[in-house]
Amino acid sequence: QVQLVESGGGLVQPGGSLRLSCAASGSIFSIYNMGWYRQAPGKERELVAAITSGGTTNYANSVKGRFTISRDNAKNTVYLRMNSLKPEDTAVYYCYASLSQGYWGQGTQVTVSS
Repeated sequence: QVQLVESGGGLVQPGGSLRLSCAASGSIFSIYNMGWYRQAPGKERELVAAITSGGTTNYANSVKGRFTISRDNAKNTVYLRMNSLKPEDTAVYYCYASLSQGYWGQGTQVTVSS
């Protein structure tokens, strides 16, 4: 019903910025709750940021003040703007969409290193 494709990951130095994008297709995008998870090597997958269909956002404490999640329903896209990146932000970042059922993207690698 929903297909998700992430993009925008890559290698960045500490203190740098990246913007991740998640393009959705196959359903009515505007009614879904959207978000980003990440999983670092040897770690559990964790919620980074989420945004409801109504625009309400929440963030993990570790990224609050540095990351911003937003959505553009006209483009069927969710974004994650990441500023002041730290090495501990290194992970595979996954997009998700949920209503009564959840859907996952394939993930995009973010590496923060000197």
